[in-house]
Amino acid sequence: MSLAVYDTMAREKRVFEPADPKRVTMYVCGPTVYNYTHIGNARSAIVFDLLFRVLRHEYGAAHVVYSRNFTDIDDKIITASKETGAPIDEITKKFAQVYTDELDALNALAPTGTPRATEHIPDMIALIERLIEAGAAYAAEGHVLFSIEAFADYGRLSGVDGDEMIAGARVEVAPYKKNPADFVLWKPAADDEPGWESPWGRGRPGWHLECSVMIEKGLGETIDIHCGGQDLRFPHHENEIAQSACAHDGAPLARYWMHNGFLRMGTDKMSKSLGNVVLTHELLKDWPGEVIRWALLSAHYRQPLEWTEDLLRQSKRQLDRFYRLLEDVADSKDEPAPPESIVLALKDDLNTPEAYAGLHELRDIAAQMEGEARRNAALRLRAAGRLMGFFQADPAAWFKGDSGDGPTAEEIDALLAKRAEARKAKDFATSDKIRDDLAAQGIVIEDGPDGATWRRA
Repeated sequence: MSLAVYDTMAREKRVFEPADPKRVTMYVCGPTVYNYTHIGNARSAIVFDLLFRVLRHEYGAAHVVYSRNFTDIDDKIITASKETGAPIDEITKKFAQVYTDELDALNALAPTGTPRATEHIPDMIALIERLIEAGAAYAAEGHVLFSIEAFADYGRLSGVDGDEMIAGARVEVAPYKKNPADFVLWKPAADDEPGWESPWGRGRPGWHLECSVMIEKGLGETIDIHCGGQDLRFPHHENEIAQSACAHDGAPLARYWMHNGFLRMGTDKMSKSLGNVVLTHELLKDWPGEVIRWALLSAHYRQPLEWTEDLLRQSKRQLDRFYRLLEDVADSKDEPAPPESIVLALKDDLNTPEAYAGLHELRDIAAQMEGEARRNAALRLRAAGRLMGFFQADPAAWFKGDSGDGPTAEEIDALLAKRAEARKAKDFATSDKIRDDLAAQGIVIEDGPDGATWRRA
């Protein structure tokens, strides 16, 4: 079975055929680094990390080039600097690193490239000049605007109508616009704001322009797959498509477009504007990253996902069952290839619910075996999970990890030290009470010749 993905532009599932199997290219819109990101942002990164893994499995790790950018110049960043008094460079470096660390904790592979917008200002100015020369952009009152009438297919990706185009404009409707939906490529910068010299005065680039330039410089004029959240289809991706095509004699920006669905808190999508966000770095204080990853991939990526505490608890319980089976399987350089059933599920537009069902089936089969057959079945299960970014932890360490419920590892170790002192003093009443109290909180104590060890039930 060939890899098939749902192409937003075509509005159907299509067999994936890269332009060059020796250099498969994908781009994911990354964060604007001015604050902590929420778990809805992480969903996009983790979904397309899974795509990256599947592409590497299909074409070889050396043949897949994946770029995810950082937007490090934006109105929100400037506002954050003014409000906190911190320099912009300090803010962007801090939150780019926070985001990188969060995704590392969620078992995301590092992209091939992580370009930053401010690294490509001269390239952005050059692209604007090409658009003006092509008649697709015009200068007005210190701004440069893209004329949507220059691109006949404008709106094809998102299907929005004229009113939505105007409402989705990144800057307010202004008298210097020829069309209210024309969008900014370059805008003037105030004296107390960062800016760069250009033929149109001191200013900075528009958000949409940044991604087009970073894609061209890192991946080429036309890439295989462009990915992002559903909310980016319009205006961001629509504008990327228009400006890139007009700058490159009509060449398409991407051959496939993929978008993930929203995370929901009750009936509302999760968003900073609604104030109903759950921050990734806060979740990581209470839950293993692999649990969060499991929860994020539990629904098909194109569907909405209800984010609840119960979803995290269910995810932890499911992973516990897998790790229990893997406790006696040591790491091996000769790990088998992932079972075909899991690979086929993922090649069917990243069908993670089907892949999860396959993992549970593999576990149930392995649990009924003994000896070498059980070990081989467990190795196949682990290979399947690792293809998806799971089963990266040592099982013994996994069952000592904090789960969001019960005492922390440090608290348990302190109680075990106190219990050891009580046993040494033959105070068995205290020793037994500590053991029973921990058992009531799901902590199993196992006494051995070298002392007591513990794990979470």
